[in-house]
Amino acid sequence: MQFKTQEKPSKQISRRRILQMGAGAGIVSGVGSLFYTSSMTTLQAAEEEHAFEISFSAEEWKKKLTPDRYAVLREEATERSYSSDLLNEKRTGIYHCAGCDLAAYPSKTKYESGTGWPSFWDALPDAIGTKEDGSFFMKRTEVHCQRCGGHFGHIFNDGPKPTGKRHCLNGLALVFKPASA
Repeated sequence: MQFKTQEKPSKQISRRRILQMGAGAGIVSGVGSLFYTSSMTTLQAAEEEHAFEISFSAEEWKKKLTPDRYAVLREEATERSYSSDLLNEKRTGIYHCAGCDLAAYPSKTKYESGTGWPSFWDALPDAIGTKEDGSFFMKRTEVHCQRCGGHFGHIFNDGPKPTGKRHCLNGLALVFKPASA
């Protein structure tokens, strides 16, 4: 009786495998650039759809804002959790849009959510706008400045009473102005 010996797999990669790996890398790269492109153009599309009271070109915004603030307000980036000085702000006052200085959130609606970002259960009347955000395979509500369209963060349905909402915001999108003594 003769046994066939199993051949050891070749250490060489076949052309088919190289093409499969290349196609896979292309798909991953394409999906990644799609997310990047869609996040870059989301605000531009919103600005075209909704004429904001204050509007500047990208170059004008870049001159007006720091690079970090530009990334958050104009490109919808998210700052690193627990990095904002506003997390520990306890004084009475108003949080304004860092892009156009619109009064947006009163300190009386701020609370500690434990998420690492400044959180509020409500905004001032007519200060914010919202839109659906489907990035990263999630359905979220994006919140932005009603006057300039600057990206603040997102609103979730897990906040405290009386609204049950959590406005989870980027500290870079806001400037705190204490109440006058």
